[in-house]
Amino acid sequence: MEGIGLAYLSAGLGMGMAAIGTSFGIGLLSFKAMEAIARQPSAANAIQTTSIILTAFMEAIALYTLVVSILLIFK
Repeated sequence: MEGIGLAYLSAGLGMGMAAIGTSFGIGLLSFKAMEAIARQPSAANAIQTTSIILTAFMEAIALYTLVVSILLIFK
């Protein structure tokens, strides 16, 4: 019974930390992207494209953590 409880705890903590880290990273990326666009409006398209790609990479980390958490719970 303890093993199941620890699996639930580790799944919840892992997903929580991944969500916090991902949201912090996306917020910081958005802040810096807006700052860069304000400095150099002519490069807005390149900055926006790069920001979208980097956001997708950060979200992938959270999705990988979700998969690992689900495996911990149901395994």
